Amino acid sequence: MTEKETYQMSPIGYVRAGEDGFRIEILGPYRPALKELGQFSHVMVFWWAHQNDNPKQRAITTTSLPYAQGVEAGVFACRAPYRPNPIGLTTMFVVDVDVENGVVTLPWLDAEDGTPVLDLKPYIPTSDRIRDVSVAEWLTDWPEWMEDAGEFFAQHEIDLGD
Repeated sequence: MTEKETYQMSPIGYVRAGEDGFRIEILGPYRPALKELGQFSHVMVFWWAHQNDNPKQRAITTTSLPYAQGVEAGVFACRAPYRPNPIGLTTMFVVDVDVENGVVTLPWLDAEDGTPVLDLKPYIPTSDRIRDVSVAEWLTDWPEWMEDAGEFFAQHEIDLGD
């Protein structure tokens, strides 16, 4: 393939961050797609790191990891917001789903206020959880479960490179 293929995406909604937590405001045409999402405890949020969407940051392929002193990794081996296609992914607990008003309430999301949301998918353990995994050496002391991460990061001054 010699030509660069392009694809068109449009936001389904936007992140709204406030002191009381985070919510995703879903645009009117997509609100019916929220039906039954409230049956799930967690949702996978695919978002566009729009603040990093420029030619310079899209060209970055390696980075020094702020949480692993002396380690440089490819952007496919970390969660850096700058990448060829600045797509972010966060799996998070669902506090509430209001289908009529198009609002998904979350306790936290690693996206900024106003971030475009590309898609939502329910977290399904059969598809999304792996029993036997391995991680890079620089992450081996991190907690195994998301629920333990808040306390871990509060006790360890780790720069996540936001």
